[in-house]
Amino acid sequence: MALRIPEILSPLLGHPVAVFGGGVSGRAVLALLTKIEAKGIVFDEKQADARKDFTPSDAAAHRLVVFSPGFRPDHRWLVTARKAGCVCLGELDFAALFWRGTVIAITGTNGKTTLTEFLTHALQHVRRDARATGNVGYSFAQLVADESGGVFDAVAICEVSSFQAETFVHFRADAALWTNFAEDHLERHEGMRAYFEAKWRLLDRTVGGVVLAGSSVQKYAIEIGRVLPAEACVATEEQAADVLLSGTIFEHYPQRENFVLAAAWWRMAGLPETDLYAAAHTFKAGRHRLAKIATRDGVTFWNDSKATNFHAVEAALAGIGARVMLIAGGRAKGGDIAGFVRRIGPRVKHAFLIGETGHTLADACATHHVPFTVCTTLEEAVQKAAANSRDGDHVLLSPGFASFDMFKSYEDRGNQFEQLVNNLRVTSASR
Repeated sequence: MALRIPEILSPLLGHPVAVFGGGVSGRAVLALLTKIEAKGIVFDEKQADARKDFTPSDAAAHRLVVFSPGFRPDHRWLVTARKAGCVCLGELDFAALFWRGTVIAITGTNGKTTLTEFLTHALQHVRRDARATGNVGYSFAQLVADESGGVFDAVAICEVSSFQAETFVHFRADAALWTNFAEDHLERHEGMRAYFEAKWRLLDRTVGGVVLAGSSVQKYAIEIGRVLPAEACVATEEQAADVLLSGTIFEHYPQRENFVLAAAWWRMAGLPETDLYAAAHTFKAGRHRLAKIATRDGVTFWNDSKATNFHAVEAALAGIGARVMLIAGGRAKGGDIAGFVRRIGPRVKHAFLIGETGHTLADACATHHVPFTVCTTLEEAVQKAAANSRDGDHVLLSPGFASFDMFKSYEDRGNQFEQLVNNLRVTSASR
């Protein structure tokens, strides 16, 4: 079944669509444009086969621009496009115009990927046609292009970042679940309030639907005078142990928070809780999320490469419970680094610091009396952490920063870490 072109787009598709960004989102937009027999031209400064600049003369040749979430709202290309009268839509907004099924949107500083994947898994467990999409690496535009006629009855469980939410115009959700709120992405947003308001935009696009927010979201909303309905407030922190979750990843925090929020939505949807608990016991979290990967000479190694903000590192340290040998550092995303080090100091036995923020972290460690070693590479950090560990110690890669200073992605960083740890085990065996 062919996709129906929304009326709002029909007059805009007579010209080629300018696609800003040639990554995952951009390629998905091109796939969707191909599906509706429209033409797209990619603009990307770093991609070899894309146009490297978007000038006023380029803007005159287009009526519609679809941009990837990496483009700030004030990016010069978007400014040029708007001045020329182009309609500018984020990739999620563009895809949403075609989708006629249910949308459950998931956002939060941490946990949103796990909650997206778990809710998808749980719905599939009860034989619902649910698909994980959005900021999980499978773009909404790609889902629409792949599904075609199936967009009328499927459930899209859509992870939404603040970068995506802040420019919403057409996106709408039947439910929005906001896991938590903490310091992150301040290199993009001008302060915590701007970051919060960007995510709040998702709630504005859930008019008439179900809105659920975790404890830390509620606290910050009160702080800035935002009002959440009573029925939206879910107590996600410091909940009593649940024996029915024993043996699952949701048995302990921070993952417990995700289950509490999922359960709140599940009950509102009228679905049997027994099915949700059954799904919890068969669910496996994605890689690079506080995973125990090896034990060598009594030392346990943990891969938490997906921890790209302070809140995630603090949750990982609390989850392990013992003082750790911490490998941290990367590309800064804004925020109070000194305050971060002060908070984690009591849980860190020794910090091995890497990446662009290594020396800044070192200064903070010195101030707050946290033992540290600055390392040039991840390999050096792993080797020194292993050499200085003793039986019963924990070596934790939980960087707290973006990976793009030294790696292609957090997955690349985590993969390299696991390989380096595996090499340590080979070295030990060969002695």
